[in-house]
Amino acid sequence: MIPTFMVLGVVVEGAAWWWISSRGASVWATMTPVLVGLGVLALLSGRPEAAEDVTPAAAAAAGLVGGVALYLATRAFVAVVAPRWRAFRVQSVAMYGRRGSRPLGAVLALSALLMVPGEELFWRGLFLPELEHALDAAPLAAVLAWAGFVAANLPSRNLAIVAGAAVGGVAWVALAAWSGGVLAGLLCHVAWTALMLAFPPLETPFPEGA
Repeated sequence: MIPTFMVLGVVVEGAAWWWISSRGASVWATMTPVLVGLGVLALLSGRPEAAEDVTPAAAAAAGLVGGVALYLATRAFVAVVAPRWRAFRVQSVAMYGRRGSRPLGAVLALSALLMVPGEELFWRGLFLPELEHALDAAPLAAVLAWAGFVAANLPSRNLAIVAGAAVGGVAWVALAAWSGGVLAGLLCHVAWTALMLAFPPLETPFPEGA
């Protein structure tokens, strides 16, 4: 049953991103119930562990420090790439400017309290451990879990989202594998997302032809 849920989760998240990219649906209205549902599914499976291989305090500290480091690395990447790649800068602004008239606090609450935890519980709390158990090969399981996560984000057709899934996914899988649980990756993802929304690396596209 759990393998079926895993495949279904990949399909549902990918379909949600396709709906957003092709129909112009709201990220918040679409992804919130989808990711919360996946998180609840993971919790009901009984798989997610906070941190089996390190103390919860160590996992939390590593996650928060990792989230800040990932944000700073993202800013550096955007500073180098955005001036040279118009599609990337336009799509970055389109995604991180989608909160529209919603207060920043409300958007942060949706992301930090609902969307990110749901996503982490499914991908690093259920998907990764299940693959590790089934394959009995942690490195291969980590690669496949990362690939599945990236694949589920590809239908967004947004370079910023796909890049975040690819690079952030490496960090979150690595933290989960190191700590033996979801806590470190979850806090890293929360910190990175909160900083990206509160202090976007790119707030407006450069002028046409820049």
